[in-house]
Amino acid sequence: MQKIAFYDLDGTLLDANVIHAYAYYALSVPNLGNKLSRTIKLVASLPLYAWADKKGRKLFNDLFYQNYKGIGEDRLWVLGEEMFETFLKNRIYQEQIELIKRSKQEGYQQVLVTGALDSIAAPIAKYLGMDDWVANRLEFLEGEATGNLLPPIFAGPEKAYWMQSYAQSKGVDLKQCRAYADSASDIPMLTIVGYPVAVNPDDQLKATADAHNWPIIWAK
Repeated sequence: MQKIAFYDLDGTLLDANVIHAYAYYALSVPNLGNKLSRTIKLVASLPLYAWADKKGRKLFNDLFYQNYKGIGEDRLWVLGEEMFETFLKNRIYQEQIELIKRSKQEGYQQVLVTGALDSIAAPIAKYLGMDDWVANRLEFLEGEATGNLLPPIFAGPEKAYWMQSYAQSKGVDLKQCRAYADSASDIPMLTIVGYPVAVNPDDQLKATADAHNWPIIWAK
């Protein structure tokens, strides 16, 4: 019987998050004035993003991805590859690389489901040998980002909806599947599979995992 292991990315497979990724982009902007303004705005907005994330991941996404407005599509993909080689590759948890290898040997398809941008997820998914992956996508007009995400936006329940649809299209029973995630916002994707695993969980997810006797992985 076909079975799938679904993975969140930030905090689950990778010791980095969307703010680290944008900071890399901001510091790579060639125009000095633009670079400074983007960096200063990011630092000043960190308390706002922390507040928005507590209110809901969708609100966080709506606010945060406006930072990308005006950045060229080609540049995002080039910098995504560069960021992976110079920064992100070394922040992938070694324990999780081994976990993915074992999972493959056990016959699970490996699928990445992340709220990170596709330009960031693509090289990571390739490096980890994922069978499939899905990520957030920016809207572009005339080659430049508008700051808006294209639907579906992968945050909270949307990941679970996508997993249900994906499993159905493959004829896979989710009760035979695994899911790995680190955040309370990912509880929906964990509850729909037969074998949920919390990885480096935040307080709310840890409480949920403890209450339901879900395994917990502390990856470094």
